[in-house]
Amino acid sequence: MSTYVLKELRADLAFIANWVPEKAHVLDLGCGDGAMLEYLQITKNCTGYGVEIDDVKLPGCVSRGVTVIQHDLENGLGLFADNSFDTILCLSALHMMKNVEDLLRDVARVGNEAIVSFPNFAYWSNRLSLLTGYMPTTHEFPYKWYETTALRGGTINDFEELAKQTGLLVTDCVALHNGRPVSFLRNWRGSLAVFRLKKQ
Repeated sequence: MSTYVLKELRADLAFIANWVPEKAHVLDLGCGDGAMLEYLQITKNCTGYGVEIDDVKLPGCVSRGVTVIQHDLENGLGLFADNSFDTILCLSALHMMKNVEDLLRDVARVGNEAIVSFPNFAYWSNRLSLLTGYMPTTHEFPYKWYETTALRGGTINDFEELAKQTGLLVTDCVALHNGRPVSFLRNWRGSLAVFRLKKQ
């Protein structure tokens, strides 16, 4: 898969891939159809596993040549030993978790570095929706409030505090909109928060 193809499919993934080192051993939590791991295997000679619970998405991983484990992340990462991976990816999955703190502590245990992304609830469009009396419906929050799989609504500032509590040090943070970095008023103008983390 080329950089161009990945940008067309998921511009945010194309940006995040730049943070993954060459030949890294990667664990992709909530890997979906395996597009990210396939890209990392082809372009960066990475190895690793995807973890996904959705039956519908598993065949996509297999067809891409991605080794995938069907597992509920709510049950933790007990099947992986300490320091098993160079990089842990948890991309647009964290806000669907009940036990966010527990998962992040497991991430700190299993990996040397982590890259986490989630919809930024403080994005201006979300704030405007709330001001008009409605829950947000955006690209990152595509469902109505009564049908969404999102359980958490976090912001960039919220996550910075949580990372410290769970033994993770923020080494980089970028706010993205349509796959492009936003620097000015990032918590207001960035629809997706992306954090690079390592153990404290």
